[in-house]
Amino acid sequence: MMSGTKLVRRFFWVILMIIAVMFIAVYVYSVPLIQKEVYEIERNSARLALNNVFQLANKMYSNLESYRAQALDAHKQRLKAVVELTEAQIANTFAQAEKDNLSTEQVRTRIFNNLRNVTYGSAGYIWVADHDATLLSHPDPRFQGFEISQTDNRDQAHLIRQVIDTAVKEGEGYYQYKWQRLSKGPAIDKLSYVKNFPQWGFVIGSGLYLDDLEAEVQTRKQAAIQEVREALSEIRVAKTGYLYIFDNNGHLLAHPNPNIDQTSALPLINPSSGRPIIEELIEIADTGRELHYKWDSPSDPGNYVYDKISLVRSMEGFGWYICSSVYVDDLRHSSVQLSQRILTIALISILLAMGLAVFFINRIVQPIKRLAHTAERVRGGDLTARSGIQRDDELGMLAQTFDSMVQRLRTNIQTLDSKVQERTQELAQLEERQRLILDALPAQIAYLDADLHYLFVNQGYADLFGGDKQGIVGRSINSVIDPQMMDTIRPQIEQCLAGEEVMFEYSFNRDGQEMITKRILLPDINSHGEIIGLLNLSLDITAEKEAERRLTEAQRMNAAGQLAGGLAHDFNNLLSVIQGNLLAAGDRFTETEGLQKYLTPAIRASRRGADITARLLAFSRRQALAPTAVDVKSLIQDTVELVTSSLPGNIQVTQEIESDAALFVDPGQLENALVNLALNARDAMPEGGKIELRVRNLRVESPLEYDEAVPAGDYVEIRVSDTGSGFSGEALAQACEPFFTTKGTGKGSGLGLSMVYGFIKQSRGFITIVNRPEGGAYVSLLLPLTDVDIPQNQPPAPPTPAHQDFTNQLMLLVEDDRDVRAVVRDQLIALGFTVLEAGDADEAEQLIRSLPEIEGLVSDIDMPGRLNGFGLAELMREQDCNSTIVLISGNAVHQQPKGTDQTWEILPKPFDRDALAAAICAARRASSGNR
Repeated sequence: MMSGTKLVRRFFWVILMIIAVMFIAVYVYSVPLIQKEVYEIERNSARLALNNVFQLANKMYSNLESYRAQALDAHKQRLKAVVELTEAQIANTFAQAEKDNLSTEQVRTRIFNNLRNVTYGSAGYIWVADHDATLLSHPDPRFQGFEISQTDNRDQAHLIRQVIDTAVKEGEGYYQYKWQRLSKGPAIDKLSYVKNFPQWGFVIGSGLYLDDLEAEVQTRKQAAIQEVREALSEIRVAKTGYLYIFDNNGHLLAHPNPNIDQTSALPLINPSSGRPIIEELIEIADTGRELHYKWDSPSDPGNYVYDKISLVRSMEGFGWYICSSVYVDDLRHSSVQLSQRILTIALISILLAMGLAVFFINRIVQPIKRLAHTAERVRGGDLTARSGIQRDDELGMLAQTFDSMVQRLRTNIQTLDSKVQERTQELAQLEERQRLILDALPAQIAYLDADLHYLFVNQGYADLFGGDKQGIVGRSINSVIDPQMMDTIRPQIEQCLAGEEVMFEYSFNRDGQEMITKRILLPDINSHGEIIGLLNLSLDITAEKEAERRLTEAQRMNAAGQLAGGLAHDFNNLLSVIQGNLLAAGDRFTETEGLQKYLTPAIRASRRGADITARLLAFSRRQALAPTAVDVKSLIQDTVELVTSSLPGNIQVTQEIESDAALFVDPGQLENALVNLALNARDAMPEGGKIELRVRNLRVESPLEYDEAVPAGDYVEIRVSDTGSGFSGEALAQACEPFFTTKGTGKGSGLGLSMVYGFIKQSRGFITIVNRPEGGAYVSLLLPLTDVDIPQNQPPAPPTPAHQDFTNQLMLLVEDDRDVRAVVRDQLIALGFTVLEAGDADEAEQLIRSLPEIEGLVSDIDMPGRLNGFGLAELMREQDCNSTIVLISGNAVHQQPKGTDQTWEILPKPFDRDALAAAICAARRASSGNR
């Protein structure tokens, strides 16, 4: 063996030295360490066993406490059920007594006699007391009819009185107090459920003596002790160690030694200290310290020379102490025995290893020599060299792997250049795709390092700051963005570099227009928690903000419209009273000299007020529309002809009509809107100018921005433009608001554009006002295009007779406003009617049903009562199909009701006597036509 190669000799001496070192290391380090560790393991096993038993006992205590709470809840539910059953029995007794004609006193006597005999559980019973604390029913004869206040125990009397008063006040509840058992004896703790029955004048209670509950718990506790005793009998620590339990009085509750189990341990003295061993064990309880003392051995009783160790845990809930006790020699015995066996096994293993090492050294060295020779050839550049070793062990695998590696190395060297070129091309393509994606995103993206130098920007970011990407990368942020912008966003950048994600909005001017951006700054944190840079993501939200602003403006205009509509309704009622009384005064006092001088301007003012309310209703979208198919071209031509005649000579009116479509709108209101726009244009050109009306079809494929977003569809655009002074910023923002005007005092009501706005919105259209770059402004109206046919000219309606005889015809007038009702009543009387009045719909309904002589109805639409004006009209028509019905309203939103073929004559407020007469005549003709 020693005459082998140099490698063999080296292997042998190295293995021999390793074996010697291993033997010494095992002997010097392993044996003492093993002995110490095994001793600690055995020692800790005693502690672990003690902790396990402690956890078991603690769990038993928790279960015991849980049982106590559950038992108490169960008893409470039973007490409540007993009272509820008693309540049901008493109620049934009272009901039966009422059938048997028994007196209340007889019933109560029967009930109380029955309740005295009711018992439940072991000692449960029911008691009844009145609100003066007198026991009306009690199974103990001593307390039957007993007044609580008469007891000698004043504290008890006060407590019982307080329980009854509390039950009377709160209705029911659980109360604890002291009371004697039926078998006499001292007062003990009792829990009662007491419920007040004010209909009977007494309270009913059922109770539980708490010592009965405690007896149940103690039974459970004794079962738990027995379970722990059985568990301790199965536990051994080391060879002869054990666990036991004693209480605060030194009584051994569970001990594996039957000779001292269930006995007092106080007489047992520690021979080392002369103190009772139990006292010393209690002192170290739960301190984590061990008690070391001398004790006798089972094999050598009475000889207290053997070292022993004890650990103690205290369990306050039960008042227990759980103790482990083990002899030190038992702990060391296992470690010594284990260390000896390990040394024996190690020595035998070392001797076998030396013999096997000599055998395997020679077997391993031969193929290694061949591999070394082959490696020398490969190092010399001969990549065709092969070891030729064929074995089924690791050396064979090593040789095959070596030969395969040489072959792959040869192949790889040949193909390395081509693969490097292909990978380089793929990386370039990937980088180009990523660049195209980032550049195509509708956002500005940039990455900066912790020193705020650009490492990457996309094309959107470069375009925003007027540079190219290569020119920005590598530069500091201070050299790229505006200093003012940098001062504004510096706090957000510093916050991001502190590790927070930051989101904020920033606006600035770009090419003369405001641009609003939403910016998100994300910190880049490496695996060590360091901030190494930040990512900036900026989105252009200018369009979103503009849409938000338009939505807010539309909501504000809608709110103003609702307010204007409400004001117009109330104002129409006021105008009805004012105008009606003025006209009546003019008719009645015609001979009074000079009176017309004052009435005429007042009547004219009231009619102008009516015109203003009509405009307010138009703005609020509550005007009554009569939409029909309208030839836009014809209407525009007629409007231009009408407007031209009323404009000064220095204003030229032109028209450009590129549409022959028909619109479904109210032609009168559309014409009125165009006239208002033309007159506004006239006022904007005091020195003269040009007004142009242009009409064209417009197909919307992407949303347009008017007063609100215009959905896709086909529309007709009517644009009225002028060459005047245009609108100021304030005027553009408030142009459509009611009463806003830029004209001088007395030169305009400020309702022209408001009326146009309301009509367009009521017609499902859109409006926008724009200043023209070349001067002046235009108002664009966008109305939806529908497929409708233009109706042929209809023959004119027959003329209304100038006078009709209404004498002695009974007309029912329904109006909740007393002043308006008085005016309309006078007008009807002046026309010859006999008038019957009603102040609300309910009164009118009764009159219609009870008076068949009523020939006609004049009714407001909105008024208090079950029915509105339409409902009264339907009822009147059912009573008399030939009746004359006219509905009046100060709110023009009331049009003909939907879902019915019946139409009604609606007269808007305010109106005069002639208008009322005309409406009655029209209603009468319609009624005759229905026949």
